[in-house]
Amino acid sequence: MPSDAPAPEPGSPRTRMPGLFLNRESRIRNGWWVAIFLALLAALLFPVVLISASLGREVSIWEQLGLICVVTVAVQLLRRRPVTEVTGPLDLRAATGLAVGLGLGFMLMAVPAAALWGAGAVQFEIRPFDPAVLLPAVALTVGVAAAEELLFRGVLFQRLVAGVGVWPAQIAIGLLFLLTHMGNPGMEGSVVFLAGLNIFLASLMFGQAFLRTGSLAMPIGLHFAANLTQGVVFGFGVSGHEKPGLLAPRFLTDAEWLTGGAFGLEASLPGLAMVAITLAILLRAGRSRRDQALAT
Repeated sequence: MPSDAPAPEPGSPRTRMPGLFLNRESRIRNGWWVAIFLALLAALLFPVVLISASLGREVSIWEQLGLICVVTVAVQLLRRRPVTEVTGPLDLRAATGLAVGLGLGFMLMAVPAAALWGAGAVQFEIRPFDPAVLLPAVALTVGVAAAEELLFRGVLFQRLVAGVGVWPAQIAIGLLFLLTHMGNPGMEGSVVFLAGLNIFLASLMFGQAFLRTGSLAMPIGLHFAANLTQGVVFGFGVSGHEKPGLLAPRFLTDAEWLTGGAFGLEASLPGLAMVAITLAILLRAGRSRRDQALAT
C-alpha cells in the first residue's frame, strides 16, 4: 500500500548519501572529531613546549591538564554538545562513582603489596611524616589521574566508541596509553613484558569504568587511588617514577617479575593479577544506558 507521506526533497539529510566527511545524518564523522581534537591539542602544546624549553623547565601536569580541558571544551563547542557529555553529569551518581573508584584503586595496589609482604618478598619501614614532601606528591597524583583520564577516556575514546565500537576503541586507546608509558624510567629488560601488559589492561580497566558509569568520576578515582596507594602510601615506584611515601619498601628478592622492582607494582605478577580481576569485575557489571547509546 503506497504511503501518504511526502517524498523527501533531493539533497535533504534523509536522502543524502554518506561521504568522506559527513555521515548519513549529515554530521561530521567521529574520526574527524578525533583528528580535530589531536590537531588542536598539538597546536596548543607545541608552543607551550617551546616556551617551557626556552625557560629551562618542563610543562607541568597542571599545564597539560589545562590544555586538555581547553581542547575538550573547544571540540564540544564545535560539536554543539555540552562538556558534561564527555565528563558525565556532576551529580550524586558521579560522587558515588568517584567513591567506588577510590575504593577499587586502593584495593588494586594494597592487595599485591600485602601479598608480597606476607610472602616475605618485601619488608616495609616507616618513614618520617613530612607534609612538605607528601602533599605535593598527592597533588601531582591528582593532576596525573585527571589529565590522563580526560585525555584517554574523554573525547578521543568516546568518539572512537561511537565511530568504530567499544572493543576497537578500547584496544586503540590501550595501545596509545601503553605507547605513552614506554619511555618511562625502568621500562626495559625483564620488566617490559609484565609492565606493558599491566598498563594495557589498566587502560581497558579505566575504559570499562567509564563505560560502566557514563562518567569520568570512577576512572579518575580509580587511577588516582591506585597511584596514591602504590607510591605515596607504600613507597613503590609509580610507572618507573620514584615517589616519596609513608612507607619505604625493602626488597628481599631479586625477582622483579614478582615485586615489580623500581618500576612499581605495575610490573609485578600480583599487580597484574589484581588488574585482571578488577577488569573482570567491571566487565561483569555491564555498561550504563548512556554509553550503550553511545556505541549505537
